[in-house]
Amino acid sequence: MEHNITPHKGVGELTFGMPVEQIVSLMGEPTEVESIYNASDEPTTVLHYKEEGLTLFCEGENPVLACIDIANEDVTLFGEEIFDMTEKEIVRLMVANKYYEQDVDVEDWGERRVAFGEANIDFFFEAGELMSVVIGR
Repeated sequence: MEHNITPHKGVGELTFGMPVEQIVSLMGEPTEVESIYNASDEPTTVLHYKEEGLTLFCEGENPVLACIDIANEDVTLFGEEIFDMTEKEIVRLMVANKYYEQDVDVEDWGERRVAFGEANIDFFFEAGELMSVVIGR
């Protein structure tokens, strides 16, 4: 499967709004499935694809893809392999693609998060190395 991130759309053939059944048809059975509730008490089905380095969050009574957590070094963004890039290089890439506003903070667990709200994408770094990317619709 192609692992190109497209802001507000998804990753490769995984597109936001896709129902769980379509995801499983495309990806196969997940390694693990969880059922959780988000902050607004909405049910969320979490599909873990460990070999693909993907965690998919599907929200609603009839769950559809709403968020993707990516820890796959083959992923690209705007044609660039971002897991080979530094934080500064990723920020430059986002700015070059007209995503200017960013928010930077350190999470309770220690990772540095660089968020681009207008793209609905967060980059998580540990010791200067990109660990994961979270993208939402």
